[in-house]
Amino acid sequence: MTQVAETSRKKTGNKENYSKETFLTWYETMLRIRRFEERTLMLYGQQKIRGFCHVYIGQEAIAAGMVTAIRPEDAVATAYRQHGTALSRGIPAKACMAELFGKATGVVKGKGGSMHFFSKEKRFFGGNGIVGAQIPIGTGIAFAEKYKGTDNLCVTMFGDGAARQGALYESFNMAMTWNLPVLYICENNGYAMGTSVERTSNVEDLYKIGAAFDMPSEPVDGMDPIAVHEALTKAAKHIRDGKGPYYLEIKTYRYKGHSVSDPARYRTKEELKEYKDQDPVKGLEAQILQEGIATEAEVKEIKDKIKEEIDEAVKFAEESPYPDPSALFEDNYVQKDYPFTD
Repeated sequence: MTQVAETSRKKTGNKENYSKETFLTWYETMLRIRRFEERTLMLYGQQKIRGFCHVYIGQEAIAAGMVTAIRPEDAVATAYRQHGTALSRGIPAKACMAELFGKATGVVKGKGGSMHFFSKEKRFFGGNGIVGAQIPIGTGIAFAEKYKGTDNLCVTMFGDGAARQGALYESFNMAMTWNLPVLYICENNGYAMGTSVERTSNVEDLYKIGAAFDMPSEPVDGMDPIAVHEALTKAAKHIRDGKGPYYLEIKTYRYKGHSVSDPARYRTKEELKEYKDQDPVKGLEAQILQEGIATEAEVKEIKDKIKEEIDEAVKFAEESPYPDPSALFEDNYVQKDYPFTD
């Protein structure tokens, strides 16, 4: 049994605390991610999607809570399990699906595939394939925001496996020393590639790592979008008030294997069932209906809308062209004339 279930299962919000619009934003965000990822797995089985592929099923509450807690101007850098985060940042499902197909209409023109989404317009900086590589990248983006004097922060996300990388400790040290506007988030789903946190670290509560740097740190229930929203809102205010970095260990769970090739035999059926009983999508839907936040008809309307959106995304991806071979030489370098050059 991993540590996710040790967090409180009590819902922290109700219709008195948040608007109907906010609840439906969380629900629609999570359902979009869930349906997109389910279709991704199906298409992978049909060999329409190739290569590495890591789905976000089970972790949707993190992306949903982030939507309402940060601003569109804020930057996000994350790892390769990133379809859900990209969708939550507003990258269209069509562009995401086309990228999985390797098509020219994809979010990075078919050159990145599942692990390397990027969007300057949506302030989404990956999708990074190397474990932990996004941690110094996100720290550097935060440095740039401080240098430019903006009010933006950089959400830098990584998994429990990356929490053992040396780059994390170097980044934490620099971020605190320079008082950078960076929010570090560990999406702790308990297993890294397939080995539990308990077997790889003597510190099982990964938020405690922040204490070595005097960085404010705390655990969060990642199966509840309300808890995620509240934790990120608190952290973002701390950062925007000029108080420096913040670190959240968001305890979550992935229902599928590490990647499409992983049967996940390292965990029991009983454990998987326990977490599926805490399903964030079904849980929020039940709350919305039980508390009268929205009607069954309104929920069905969202479901129908998402189904149509995903169907259209698949059709768009299938009908889009592959990149021309000459595109291999495009988007590799940027011509930049600096003031001190002749």
